[in-house]
Amino acid sequence: QGRPAQSGGGSVQPGGSLTVSCSTSEITHSSWCLGWFRQAPGKQHEAVATISSRGLATYSDSVKGRFTASQDRTKETVVLQMSRLKSEDTGMYYCTAPFPCPSPESRIDHTSRMADRGNWGQGTQVIVSS
Repeated sequence: QGRPAQSGGGSVQPGGSLTVSCSTSEITHSSWCLGWFRQAPGKQHEAVATISSRGLATYSDSVKGRFTASQDRTKETVVLQMSRLKSEDTGMYYCTAPFPCPSPESRIDHTSRMADRGNWGQGTQVIVSS
């Protein structure tokens, strides 16, 4: 199993929007979940979103209503669309490798545990600054 390949991110002013993408052939499988987490300099990583093969997304309270996770299985890609960005959203964003889906209410926590284990994408920088 190779690492997911990430793209997107960049720099934007507060209130702006960015997209980060994650590509892996494993999402062509029938059932999976995939998570996103971020890490700001000097801070612990924070799981922010998950998406399942059924299209069910879950979010942390810190990004709910501003971030949207989606999938395009024909392109073997999952996307995290980020809007109304804040300076505290600044950090490196990582997608995990796909994993068997736990219950929806536990997927954010599971993504945090995945962050401790490795097997994630190479990371994408997001900078929100005026």
